[in-house]
Amino acid sequence: MQIRSITMLATLGLVTACTEPVTKSDGAALYSEFCASCHGDSGTGDGPAAAGLSRAPADLTTLSSRNGGTFPLMDVLSTIDGYTRAKHGNLTMPEFGVMLEDQPMVLVDTGDGIETPTPEPLIAIADYLLTLQL
Repeated sequence: MQIRSITMLATLGLVTACTEPVTKSDGAALYSEFCASCHGDSGTGDGPAAAGLSRAPADLTTLSSRNGGTFPLMDVLSTIDGYTRAKHGNLTMPEFGVMLEDQPMVLVDTGDGIETPTPEPLIAIADYLLTLQL
């Protein structure tokens, strides 16, 4: 009887461990660590490092308003990752794609109906930027 109870408890423990929610990255913390020095705590481009840059950091609070009222998720992801950086001539911003290569991936529909594997921390930062929109 005691062996059966131990086995049941062990099985319950395994089931519980397998059903715990996956911890998501904290977009605000990632933003603070990687973005705020240039874009500022509020996202307006007034971070302490902004004055020393050859090109002013973008005001991240107006991403949606500059895109007809729609948050430009694909552009945001591509810019942070570094995919479109040279295309837009923004060589001042660091390329974060290399830092995200070994991170957990999530499937994201960026508006084309196709779910694309995307680094979860990248999505967390984009989600946080969405909260900064005026």
